[in-house]
Amino acid sequence: MLTLQPSQILFFLTLLMGTATTFSASSWFMAWIGLELNLLSFIPLLSSKSNRYSSESSLKYFLIQALGSSLILASAPLSLYLQDITTITITLALLLKMGAAPFHFWFPPVMQGITWPQCIMISTVQKVAPMLLLMMTQLGSSPVILMTASTLSAVVGAIGGLNQTLTRKILAYSSINHMAWMLAAIMFNEQMWTIYFLTYAMVSSSVMLILHTYQIYHFNQLSSFSVYSKPIILALFLSLLSMGGMPPLTGFFPKWLIIQQFIFSKSIIWLSILLMSALLTLFFYLRIAISSMVFSSPKMKTGLPSSPQSILLAMTLINFSPIFYPFLGLFLY
Repeated sequence: MLTLQPSQILFFLTLLMGTATTFSASSWFMAWIGLELNLLSFIPLLSSKSNRYSSESSLKYFLIQALGSSLILASAPLSLYLQDITTITITLALLLKMGAAPFHFWFPPVMQGITWPQCIMISTVQKVAPMLLLMMTQLGSSPVILMTASTLSAVVGAIGGLNQTLTRKILAYSSINHMAWMLAAIMFNEQMWTIYFLTYAMVSSSVMLILHTYQIYHFNQLSSFSVYSKPIILALFLSLLSMGGMPPLTGFFPKWLIIQQFIFSKSIIWLSILLMSALLTLFFYLRIAISSMVFSSPKMKTGLPSSPQSILLAMTLINFSPIFYPFLGLFLY
């Protein structure tokens, strides 16, 4: 499955240390140091000798993150004179660092050039620090910027993935769409964001681990799901439905909570845009799932040994039952 070198383990630990530094920082300077530590730890993890596109993705990621960090630094002298512009600048910089629309242009190309384990990290772990800082920023700013970014992320993530045949780009646009729901959750309260982020991290990781195990990067490669791995096909199908928020799967629970908050706050138009975009994302999830079934070839015996299959099935069980709802609900109290 996954083999890690000692250097990769070291950089991963310093990456987590950078996120923890940002999370526990008492000043913007320490938060910035945590972001830089996180960035400098992630660049070596992106680089790979076996992948010729990783250098390009690493450079793109570094330049974008450096631009975001420079904007945060540039907002420091502005805070002496123009407090409102400072808050707006920091918010835009954080949206750029996490790849939310309208600053999403770098995210799909970077994901296209890296491996699936790196895709898991850039879609989950790397979004924690900017979103935590965004929670602190939005307390003193107007909600218009986050509402606009959430709406644009929903539309871009839904429409951008419709015409794609590359699985990494599809999941990149899917991540942008889920970011719209996370930005909405940030507007409501921290507990709701925590529930949504943890659920998204578990569900998307289960999908990407299946695609990594079978090395699926294009629709044409879905034929490697042979008739001898029907449990894996079912696991992928249910995991994708869970990512789309189909009840009663696990991915539906955080969307349900956010929908309730939208109704209580009477933000019906914003909610309608998010729901319409969720239907479009469900369409291209179903394209992957149905293609994995239709393209199956009985001549291709590519079934995995029982050990990796059992591990994958155990990891994807989180999507199959609402039994996890009470545990997720604990974050609300």
